[in-house]
Amino acid sequence: MIYPKRFEEKTGFDRIRQMLKDLCISGLGQKQIDRIGFRKDFALISRLLDQTEDFRQIILSGETFPRSNYYDPAGLFKKIRPENTYILPEELAELWLSLKTISKIIDFFRKTGKDDNPLYFSLISLTENIYLDKDIFVKAEKIIDEKGEIRDNASVTLEKILREKASKNVRAQKQIEQIFKQVKKKGLASGDLELTIRNGRQVIPVPVIHKKHIRGFVHDSSATGQTLFIEPEEVFEINNEVRELELAEWQEIVKILTHFTNFLRPHLEQLEKCYRLMGIADAIRAKALLAIEMGGMKPRLNPYPVIQWTKALHPLLYLSYKSQNKNVEPLNITLDKDQRIIVISGPNAGGKSVCLKTCGLLQYMLQCGMLVPMADYSEAGIFQKLFIDIGDEQSLENDLSTYSSHLYNMKFFLKHADDKTLFLIDELGAGSEPRIGGAIAEAVLLKLNLSKPFGVITTHYANLKAMGGKIKGIINGSMLFDSKNMKPTYKLKTGIPGSSFAFEIARSTGFPDEILKEAGKIAGSEQIDLDHQLQNIEFRKKELEEKEQQLRSAESFLNEMIEKYQQLSGELETKKKEILKEAKEEAKQILSTTNRLIERTIKEIRESKADKERTKQLRDELQDYSKQIESGLSEERKKKPPEYKPAYEKVDDDTPVMTGDTVRMEGQTIAGEILEIAGKQATISFGDVKIKAPLIKLEKVKIKKEKSGMTPAQSKVKYSFDINRKAAEFNTDIDMRGKKVDEALTILRKYIDDAILLGINKVRILHGTGEGILREAIKDYLVTLPEIENIKPEHPDRGGSGITQVFFHGK
Repeated sequence: MIYPKRFEEKTGFDRIRQMLKDLCISGLGQKQIDRIGFRKDFALISRLLDQTEDFRQIILSGETFPRSNYYDPAGLFKKIRPENTYILPEELAELWLSLKTISKIIDFFRKTGKDDNPLYFSLISLTENIYLDKDIFVKAEKIIDEKGEIRDNASVTLEKILREKASKNVRAQKQIEQIFKQVKKKGLASGDLELTIRNGRQVIPVPVIHKKHIRGFVHDSSATGQTLFIEPEEVFEINNEVRELELAEWQEIVKILTHFTNFLRPHLEQLEKCYRLMGIADAIRAKALLAIEMGGMKPRLNPYPVIQWTKALHPLLYLSYKSQNKNVEPLNITLDKDQRIIVISGPNAGGKSVCLKTCGLLQYMLQCGMLVPMADYSEAGIFQKLFIDIGDEQSLENDLSTYSSHLYNMKFFLKHADDKTLFLIDELGAGSEPRIGGAIAEAVLLKLNLSKPFGVITTHYANLKAMGGKIKGIINGSMLFDSKNMKPTYKLKTGIPGSSFAFEIARSTGFPDEILKEAGKIAGSEQIDLDHQLQNIEFRKKELEEKEQQLRSAESFLNEMIEKYQQLSGELETKKKEILKEAKEEAKQILSTTNRLIERTIKEIRESKADKERTKQLRDELQDYSKQIESGLSEERKKKPPEYKPAYEKVDDDTPVMTGDTVRMEGQTIAGEILEIAGKQATISFGDVKIKAPLIKLEKVKIKKEKSGMTPAQSKVKYSFDINRKAAEFNTDIDMRGKKVDEALTILRKYIDDAILLGINKVRILHGTGEGILREAIKDYLVTLPEIENIKPEHPDRGGSGITQVFFHGK
C-alpha cells in the first residue's frame, strides 16, 4: 500500500521515472518503465535487482549489447489481426530488422562461460517460453532485401511484370529522346532546353507557337503560358502500358504480402512475447545506465522490514551536485525491531527533510527493482506499506487547510499502520499553536508506536525529542551543526536530539540583539537552558570523538612500532648467530691450517737437521702467514663495523618545545620531530607515521653520545643492508581474500608501511568482490593515509572491483 496517491511526486520518483524513459531506446522500453511500480514480493524484488545488477556489469565490462532496430509493432499487429489484411512493405522491413535484433538479444542473454554455465543467470530467465520461428526470417528474406525493398524475384509473376515494365521504359525513353532531338533540329525548341517531368511522365517543353507541329498530350504549361509540356503521341501509348504494368505490379505485391501476413497471423501471440522481451531488455538497460550515473548498488536484501544503510545518497540531489562538481553528505541510518522510529531534530535548512525524503525515495526505488546509491554492504528490507506526510496539502475544493490535511493524513496512518509499515512525517504537529500541536503530535506518536511500525519523523518540538530513548522503539537523531562557522554539516547523528540553534543563526545574520534578548525572556530560561544543553551535548560528543580518534591512532602507531621493534630484534639476533657461526667456522679453518703449517715446518727443520738458512726461511714463511691472518681479520672488521643503536636522553632545558625539536612522549623511548604546533596540540613525525599529542605529554631529547664513538651514518650501513633485502623480497601484490576485516587491516598496515619505506610506486590489493565489506574497510583505511595519491579499482579485464590499485605520492 502506498499513501498518498501523489507519493511519487512528493518523493521525486516521478523525475526518476522520466530519467529512465529518456534513457530508453524505444517506445517498448518506455512502456515497461511506465509499468514500474511498488512491489512487495521478496523473490520478485530480488530477481528485478539481480537483472539490473547483471546488466550494470555488462555495461561496465564494455560488452556490446544489441541496440539498433528497436520497433514497436503494436499498431501493426492490431491492423493485421483481422482476415483479408496485409502488411505494407515498409512495415515488413521494420518487422524483419527488429526480429533480427530480438534474435541477437536472446542469444546474448543465453551466453555461457567456459564451463557451459550461463553468464547471466537472472537475464536468461527472461528468455524462457520465448520462441522465434526461423521460417519467419526465411520467408521475409525472400520478400524483402537488405535495403528494405521488395525483391524483384519475390514471385515468378512479379519478376515477369518487372522485366516487361523495364523493357517498355527503355523503349519509351529512346522514343522520346529521338523525338526531342528532331524537335531541336527543326528549331521547334530552344537548344538549351531539356526533357522534364510532369505528372510522373517525361515531356518535351515546346513554345506555344509550335504546338501544332507535335502530336501528343499536353500535361502542363509554364507560368507565363508561353511554353507547353507535351508527351508525344508515340510515347504516350507506351507509358500507358507501363502504367498498367505498375498496377499489375502492385496487385502482385499485395498478393505476396497477403500470403505472408496469413502465414504470420498465427504467430502473433508468440511475437508479442518476443517484443515484450525487447521492451523489458530496453527498460533494464535504462535502469542499469541510471544506476551507473548515480552510483546505484544492490544492497543485502532481507524479506523482513529493516533499514541499515551506509553512505546512502539522495539520487536527485547527488546528480544535481555532481553536475556542479559539489559533494553530497552521505546518510548513515539504522532502523530495526528495537529502534524502529527515529525523531530527527536540528536547525532549519540542516537537512532534516532531505534525510526523510532520501529514506522514502530509496526504499520506493528498491521495491521497484532499482539499484540504489548506497554501500553494497548495507542491509535493506521489504515493507508492505509506505506512507508519507510532507509538504502542503491544502485544498480549496475539499475545504482543507494545511493543518487539516496533516491531521487527515495522521488519521490514515493511525488506522492502517502495522509492523510492516514505513511512515515518513515531516514536521509532525506543525501548522497549529505550538503547545496544542506538540501535544497532539506526542499523542499521535505514542499511538503509532503501539502498532510497531518503522518511521522517520522530523520536528522542532522539545516534547517529541524527550520521547527518544525513553519510549521503547523510539530513538533520537540530530542533524549536526558547525557552531564555529554557523553552517549545517548535513550529517545525521543518532542517539541524541539536536538543537535548533535559532538564536545563534539569528545572531550570525545580524539580527538586533535587543530583540533576541527580549525573545529569550519570552521563551523562558528553561527553554533556553534546554537548547544550550543540547548544544553542549553536541560539542562534548564531537570533542570525545576527536580524542577517541587520536587515541586510536596513537595506540595503532605504538602497536606497529612494537611489532617492528620485535621483528628487528629478531632479525638482529638471527644475524648475530650467523656471524658467530661464520666466525667459529673461520677460526676452526685458520687453526687447522696453522697446525698443518707448524707440523710441516717442524718436520722440515728436522729433515734439514736444523740448518740455519732453511730454519730461517721456514720461520719467515710462518711469520708471513700470521700477518695474512691478522690482515684478513682487520679487513673483516672494517667490512663489519659494530652496529649503532641510537639512544636518547632528556634535555635539561626549561624552554618550551618548538617546531623542529626532537621529542618523545613521556614513558616512551622512540623519538620524533615536531612538524606543527596548533594550540595545545603538536603533530609529531615518527618516520613515515604522524600523530597528534598534547604538548604537556612531550619532552625534548637529544642523542646520547656512545662510548664506541659510532655515528648515525655508521648505523645506516646495517640499515641499508636490511632495506636492500626487503626491496628484493617485496611483492607489489598482496592477497587479502578469505581474511577477516581486523586481520586484513593489521597485515595491510605493515604492508603499506613497507611500501612507503621502500619508495614503491604502486601496489595492488586482492580482496575479491563478495559482499564488499572487506573492500570498503580497506578503502576507508587507505583514504586516511596522506602518502597515498589515488585509489581505484583494477581494469575489468584484470580483476575489476575485486582488486584495488594504490598509487603513492611523488613516485
